[in-house]
Amino acid sequence: MDYTTAFGARFREVSGRVRGGKPTRVVRASRTYPTDETDLWDALTNRDRIPRWFLPISGDLRPGGRYQLEGNAGGTITRCDAPEALDVTWEFRGIVSWVMVRLSSEADGTLLTLEHEMPKDEESEAHWAQYGPGATGVGWDLSFLGLGLHIDSGGGAVDREAVAAWMGSDAGRRCIHDGAGAWAKAHIAAGEDPRIARGMAERTTAAYTAT
Repeated sequence: MDYTTAFGARFREVSGRVRGGKPTRVVRASRTYPTDETDLWDALTNRDRIPRWFLPISGDLRPGGRYQLEGNAGGTITRCDAPEALDVTWEFRGIVSWVMVRLSSEADGTLLTLEHEMPKDEESEAHWAQYGPGATGVGWDLSFLGLGLHIDSGGGAVDREAVAAWMGSDAGRRCIHDGAGAWAKAHIAAGEDPRIARGMAERTTAAYTAT
């Protein structure tokens, strides 16, 4: 498997939105996987498959149920319409944000589009001022890598030690650098000052490649 090819999104976008009368920020990413909607949906929602490419998960994995990812976010499943739409709250370190996933069939597989919508509150804005969209975006880039490895292996478990070694290699560091840079370009396209966006990307790269 070529990790460099499997890493990241094919489309990235940064935008603003309003939720409940309050402004939010949205990072949007998508890529196509070489499988059908049913299989990709199962990889995203089957409690036995999720830990093979993402994180161990517990909870009531039904609409209205609460989930918890080991060592990471938890939240509520607010929409689950197989095999097309999954919405959850993303609750981490006291901040509530929202993740929406959509699947659609394409000629060469299934297009996955993910949106992560974040509040513009004081704590979130401090993090954004430091890293911009890259901190969230590169995190999802890495998740897209894991999902791709899982799909390409026929549903097997990702070799996490191999992925960690790759991330620490020159090739892995370049991918993270390029991913952060791609999020900076999307940020600039959304109206951010190029100097500020690139500075955020540099700090994101440093955070993800620190040893």
